[in-house]
Amino acid sequence: MNIPIYQVDAFTSKPFGGNPAAVCPLESWLPDETMLQIAAENNLAETAFFVKAGDTYEIRWFTPAVEINLCGHATLGSAYVIFNCLGLEEKTIKFHSHLSGDLGVEKQGDLLVLDFPAYGVHETEAPAASIEALGKTPLKAWETQGNMIMLLFESEAEVRSIEPDMSALARVPYDEVIVTAPGDGSDFSSRMFAPKIGIPEDPVTGAIHCSLIPYWAERLGKTKLFAKQVSKRGGELFCELNGGRVRIGGSATLFLKGEIYV
Repeated sequence: MNIPIYQVDAFTSKPFGGNPAAVCPLESWLPDETMLQIAAENNLAETAFFVKAGDTYEIRWFTPAVEINLCGHATLGSAYVIFNCLGLEEKTIKFHSHLSGDLGVEKQGDLLVLDFPAYGVHETEAPAASIEALGKTPLKAWETQGNMIMLLFESEAEVRSIEPDMSALARVPYDEVIVTAPGDGSDFSSRMFAPKIGIPEDPVTGAIHCSLIPYWAERLGKTKLFAKQVSKRGGELFCELNGGRVRIGGSATLFLKGEIYV
């Protein structure tokens, strides 16, 4: 069996930036074990698989270790492939995930804009293990959707300076650890670590902005925000809070295309 594969750098306008996602269009679903093996072989933060069903694309995402409930950059990458490689002429795409419901992507010039759910946050105490693993104490901490914890720091410089002990961070009782602060030249900055699910640091993470956007929109008193994820590769996100949904815009560029033989 030959399976097409594309690698798209998402949330960037040039190769070697943003977050690389593997995208595999399918005629029908493969066994879960096969999709996980493909994701492990790709060894990227996420591999997206989708199957067209009428006017909707069913989509799933796998890290090298597990299936996850939502992924922004691999959805952006999938939309790029559908628009630019598979020749869709419409300006909008409907996706559906059996884990996170209806999602959308709209083409606006060079930007692809995700329509994702907005998630609330619930204040909590930062686990001592997370403080030890990060080497820094946050100002505040919140739990949010998808077994994530969000930690607030004073400045972007402090966020950039974090050098986690990944082995220790993998023992924290959260799948994903988000660190965030006011931005330098942006409304807010962030990084995301998830060694527990096979992603030491994710370069640019659309899904965490489902929680970050509502928090920063309330804190800053505005619904349109510009965000930067300040990993080594880095990425830019054009964000909007729209009621119970968030809109996350970014560019994408194709890095490679080929075939998988299984």
